[in-house]
Amino acid sequence: MTVLKGGRRRPRSRRHLLAFGSLAIVLTLAALLILMAGRAAGPSVVAAPRVVKRVAPPRSGYGIELAPQQVAVSLRLPLRSGLLFDVTTGRVLWQRDAQAVLPIASLTKMMTALVVVDHVSPSAQALITAQAVHFSGSGVGLLPLGKRVSVLTLLYGLLLPSGNDAAIALAQRVAGTPDRFIALMNARARAMGLRCTHFTTVSGIVDQGNHSCAADLALLAHAVLMQPLLARIVGSASAVVPLPIKGGKLYLYNNNPLYRLGYPGTDGVKTGLTNASGLCLVATVKRGRVWLGAILLHATDIGPQAETMLNAGFARLGA
Repeated sequence: MTVLKGGRRRPRSRRHLLAFGSLAIVLTLAALLILMAGRAAGPSVVAAPRVVKRVAPPRSGYGIELAPQQVAVSLRLPLRSGLLFDVTTGRVLWQRDAQAVLPIASLTKMMTALVVVDHVSPSAQALITAQAVHFSGSGVGLLPLGKRVSVLTLLYGLLLPSGNDAAIALAQRVAGTPDRFIALMNARARAMGLRCTHFTTVSGIVDQGNHSCAADLALLAHAVLMQPLLARIVGSASAVVPLPIKGGKLYLYNNNPLYRLGYPGTDGVKTGLTNASGLCLVATVKRGRVWLGAILLHATDIGPQAETMLNAGFARLGA
């Protein structure tokens, strides 16, 4: 600065201040360029790839551990795999090879029904196609080609007489094709944490690759019984439902042998039979506050064997 007379100083001009500011910016940019060049010349550091841990789908808190036994029931039955359990809690009373992976025939239809009610209203209508009419195995048998039938009627036809034709019609209504519907079934099984379950058919008529185990079937049966509409259907010994045929009504009867035997308190769930699976049954019975389920896979006579299992369970629990 210039010193004036009397000791006063003259302030620097604005031009000088701007010059100093520009110089500071230039020096800062130069320092940054040097720093960047040094990093580029040095060894590069690559961040380690993030390891994503694969986590199995969460299994339902219901029946998450079906073993060890919590109530001992001594049974000797001619069946490949079996389970006697408390429907309310999932507590196991008795089991035999409950994790054995086996073909399950029409027990498959429990998952078919669950997927259907997840995606369409029971009042919706399904077109009966040639594929549905030309079914194999068990069926309703009276579905009218080219006409529309309510989803509710088809669900009764699926779960009571175990209609493979109803399974095809429902799968086409929900997903367009059975194959796309099967993908939904397997996605639902994964979401439920079913560890030994896989589907290759909407009805259970195909044994290859279509399998489950007693432990998973207990969870699947519980899911069906917790769905009010499905619980009402499987809890019916018979039903009269509307169908666009002569007379306008369809009379259906439940295949569950416990209904035919008049076993008190029976309220579900599903039967199955193929050459590979043998006789299969998921049966549930409620007496007072005690609600028991019996699963029999590859059995010889599912009605009396289920009675034996359930009788032992109710006797053990004092019901």
